[in-house]
Amino acid sequence: MTVTQAAAPRPSTSLLTDMYELTMLQGALRSGTAGRRSVFELFGRRLPASRRYGVVAGTGRLLDAVEAFTFTDEQIDFLHRTRVVDDTTLDYLRGYRFSGTIRGYAEGECYFEGSPLLTVEGTFAEACILETLALSVYNYDCAVAAAASRMTIAAHGRPCVDFGARRAHEQAAVAAARAAVVGGFVGTSNLEAGLLYGIPTYGTSAHSFTLLHDSEEEAFAAQVASLGTGTTILVDTYGIERGVERAVAAARAAGGELGAVRLDSGDLVAEAFKVRAQLDALGSTGTRITVTNDLDEYAIAALGAAPVDSYGVGTKLVTGSGRPTAALVYKLVEREGADGRMAEVAKFSEGGKSTVGGRKWAGRVRDESGSACEELIVSAVSEIEALCALEDAGARPLQVTLVEQGRIVEEHRGAAALAAAAERHRASRAELPYDAWRLNEGEAAVPTHHVDLDGRTAVQH
Repeated sequence: MTVTQAAAPRPSTSLLTDMYELTMLQGALRSGTAGRRSVFELFGRRLPASRRYGVVAGTGRLLDAVEAFTFTDEQIDFLHRTRVVDDTTLDYLRGYRFSGTIRGYAEGECYFEGSPLLTVEGTFAEACILETLALSVYNYDCAVAAAASRMTIAAHGRPCVDFGARRAHEQAAVAAARAAVVGGFVGTSNLEAGLLYGIPTYGTSAHSFTLLHDSEEEAFAAQVASLGTGTTILVDTYGIERGVERAVAAARAAGGELGAVRLDSGDLVAEAFKVRAQLDALGSTGTRITVTNDLDEYAIAALGAAPVDSYGVGTKLVTGSGRPTAALVYKLVEREGADGRMAEVAKFSEGGKSTVGGRKWAGRVRDESGSACEELIVSAVSEIEALCALEDAGARPLQVTLVEQGRIVEEHRGAAALAAAAERHRASRAELPYDAWRLNEGEAAVPTHHVDLDGRTAVQH
């Protein structure tokens, strides 16, 4: 199922924005500059601490949100009633639909400092007011996807499932489930995410189900009767050893072997070894062990030698495992001047907040072994000139067209796009040098090299 198959129209996303986006629009309309052609870029000046690479996520969600970025009569009335903007601006907003072009890194790609994740081209008026929406989607989704990627690295091929819905805002939980899949997770407990994005859903029972019944034996028998012997039973409501014994017995009484047991407390490494030995002694060699309980990438790595088959991750996933934002920004880098020519613009300020002007194209250079060794970012007058420079350097181009003159490129959203993004991330991550896979803090795994073909100073990040 894809997002576009939903029967109900998506609610408008136009007020998911900061007020100054609209007051800037009003000022530009008054000064006569609102219609100037403009180029905005979304990027990160640096990676968050402890992150050796970033993960592009949220692309499909952003495309849905851009499509729904229109102003309803109710919203126009609110803006009029609260005097956010004047009547001239309201008249503009009534007919607003983004008609420009958006290019960007394909979802699932790894990125580094200065990578132009999105390039938004249009008039200043139509591109400026997408800033808050684009940043809110990408800053959260990229942060969750990066955390998920680190967790799946630590899991060494054992499946990870998102259990974070109860630890986040209800809509953030849906976004997190999707971003987690980009980062390598195989499923979610969140049914809304399952409906919208076709993500496999997982879940059986909590401690309350066991406590509801008069005995643990009755609870386990009821669960097996309802969900079958292949179910996963939570065995630590009372005592783990007795819980395992009773869970196995419940499945056997129903004529089958128990699918899995879940451990949610205690020393998970020690308990996993004890439970595996107990299951094997009981003849339940095919019964799997899944663990939960406030896991992050470090806890998962610590469980690497333990006989664990899968992980359920909640709080640390949906909060970016300590890095809840990707620290991305959205800046104007080029605009039309009074003479009708495009001109580069840049912010010059102290404290590391300056920007590099001009539209940019990006590629990834690989060494003789096929390992990524450089993020090459090229500023040039024309796209052809930039792509030739990337080709000459042996760089793999990273940007694709997401919106073309207001038309969304459908292959970049929906369930199939999400699956493609997850596969793309696996390939992109595998391309990185070994240091990228380390969980400890360190420099970006791949340096960024900026080349300006117009002869201005190159920037090395």
